[in-house]
Amino acid sequence: MIDEAQVLALIGGQHADPFAVLGMHAASDGRLWVRALLPGANSVVVQDARTGAALVDLKRRHADGFFEAAIPRRRKPFDYRLGVSWQHGHEQVLADAYAFGPQLSDADLLALHEGRHARAYLVLGAHPLRQHDVDGVRFALWAPNARRASVVGDFNGWDGRRHPMRLRHLAGVWEIFIPHAGIGDRYKFELIGPDGSLLPLKSDPYAFFAELRPDTASRVATLPNAAPLSSERARANARAAPVSIYEVHPGSWRRGAGAFPTWDELAATLPAHASDLGFTHVELMPVSEHPFDGSWGYQTLGLYATSARFGPPEGFARFVAACHARGLGVLLDWVPAHFPSDAHGLAMFDGTALYEYADPREGFHRDWNTLIFNFGRREVRDFLAGNALYWLERHGVDGLRVDAVASMLYRDYSRPAGEWIPNAHGGRENLEAISLLRRVNETVGSATPGAITVAEESTAFPGVSAPTSVGGLGFHYKWNMGWMNDTLHYMREDPIHRRWHHDKMSFGLVYAFSENFVLPLSHDEVVHGKGSLLGKMPGDAWQRFANLRAYYGFMWGHPGKKLLFMGQEFAQPDEWNHDAELPWSLLDSAPHAGVQSLVRDLNHLYRDVPALHALDCEAAGFEWLVSDDAENSVFAWARHDGLGGMALVVSNFTPEPRRAYRLGVPGGAGHWRVALDSDDVRYGGSGMIAPSAGLGGHARLHAQDIPCHGRGHSLLLDLPPLATIFLLPA
Repeated sequence: MIDEAQVLALIGGQHADPFAVLGMHAASDGRLWVRALLPGANSVVVQDARTGAALVDLKRRHADGFFEAAIPRRRKPFDYRLGVSWQHGHEQVLADAYAFGPQLSDADLLALHEGRHARAYLVLGAHPLRQHDVDGVRFALWAPNARRASVVGDFNGWDGRRHPMRLRHLAGVWEIFIPHAGIGDRYKFELIGPDGSLLPLKSDPYAFFAELRPDTASRVATLPNAAPLSSERARANARAAPVSIYEVHPGSWRRGAGAFPTWDELAATLPAHASDLGFTHVELMPVSEHPFDGSWGYQTLGLYATSARFGPPEGFARFVAACHARGLGVLLDWVPAHFPSDAHGLAMFDGTALYEYADPREGFHRDWNTLIFNFGRREVRDFLAGNALYWLERHGVDGLRVDAVASMLYRDYSRPAGEWIPNAHGGRENLEAISLLRRVNETVGSATPGAITVAEESTAFPGVSAPTSVGGLGFHYKWNMGWMNDTLHYMREDPIHRRWHHDKMSFGLVYAFSENFVLPLSHDEVVHGKGSLLGKMPGDAWQRFANLRAYYGFMWGHPGKKLLFMGQEFAQPDEWNHDAELPWSLLDSAPHAGVQSLVRDLNHLYRDVPALHALDCEAAGFEWLVSDDAENSVFAWARHDGLGGMALVVSNFTPEPRRAYRLGVPGGAGHWRVALDSDDVRYGGSGMIAPSAGLGGHARLHAQDIPCHGRGHSLLLDLPPLATIFLLPA
């Protein structure tokens, strides 16, 4: 029998090594003893697992449920079960968690300790499996500074005394196999901190599923099957491919039967809508678990769990498959920069600043009241880098859009002087975050070929989309925030004043090929009092729609991949509201339906004409024809595909038609046709060139032997008011 001090330590949840005393152990005299801590049990009998025979009744040593006894006539360890009679009358036959040995290999523990475990999610967290003919769940948790860690859940009455875990000291990892726990069970971790205090129950950082907020327990779920990208999807993500992204907030795109649409409800409608409009990719705002709806998912606590708002993870897999079946890639917003401080989450996880920087000058975000990951800590780097791989490898998505990269790169981000800590060289760059981002992008490139990463990075940090081999961060693309800010500034101006802001539209071409850019008209431009895109446009109702159509034409003709937030494809007039679905009834109105038709035709033109996409990120794909006609607010340029193919784009940003506008064109004599005109009556325009001629249906134009704009040949064009036109060789 063990001494009373050990019994009390077990009952009080303070025993340093419960595996050393619970379960079956041989005494010095050779006898086998079985000890069990089962609060709430009336009686416990040891049974032979093979025959079911009762061998001995365990003696109650403590009223709170500690039992023990020697096994008569047995000297060699054997497989046994515990027959438990509970106080409420229920009876169970249980395999004993303390009959199972260490769960994690020394190799895994060493890799975790050294911060080189590329897929820590395979080791840590909750994994259903079968051991010695017993179904159960292996739980493993990194909490190196905790005095004790227990699993609590549906399978043990949420009693932290039932399943204290084994500490594997090398990696600071706690582990246990709990028989009879299973898929769908709710669970958390109960930790005692280094100061001996009981911490708030913690959700599993590596959980694959969780309860729907406001409940916060993790749920046991199976690891999704590997889902590698097809070669077709890899080609569709390539730099030379057309990339036109439809950004979506799943909770408010279209409501389902409940408070949120399920993944299956979204799969039945969203892929068809996006593919019909010609988009190549759907980008989802964060779908990982988060406690607060109003954060739109950007304050996530369950980085490995698809949000319960939309149903179980297998539903998400069906949604991704539905998108791929429609030829759509799926990009996910990924948030490795920060996390909220909710008590059940990562904050002070084991009673210490484990996942976050301890000093608030490094570890607290003033703007968002969130905590900043400790990018220099090996285990945190494994957690984040492995999470990127998890979404790509296990959910088969095409790529990740990485949120708030600028806040990761700079230690003084949004901090006044004296309230930030310089790096080891005295600079403002966060060298640990830079190293992590490079690691993530290198790992994605080697482990998931064809997948892409996109940086939301709002500064002039050099080489964001340059390879790491030449000192870059290694992203495939970067959002062009400067282009977005400048062009929206221009579009807000009354057309009579635009001549004074002409450079806002042309300046982006000064640096357009310094990075691989995505042109983003994202959710950020239609929230927090900014109004909608349509609401930013000046003039009367007709002019507002015409301005927006002309702007979309400018954007789709401009070098760079495209991104448009949901609702803006039909000119939603009001600011986006995350608590309501999009105002789909607007499509019954001709001006809104016309904008949607234009977006559809722009996307198809962009995809069908290599000159408009093949060299999106290369200077050889662009040639100014008219960049200095501020007086008329006209811009014109040529796009090239590098193989002789060409397209011309001309924008007139005044409500005045420019008749007989002579435009110098490259390539000498030849015929051209207007392939798309944003002023077409089908889109709600005036139809000045040709009323409702249809896409590609306009008359041919001949390049005359008249020099203009430094070229030997020119076209004589009628430029519609507030419009962009595309011309292709006829």
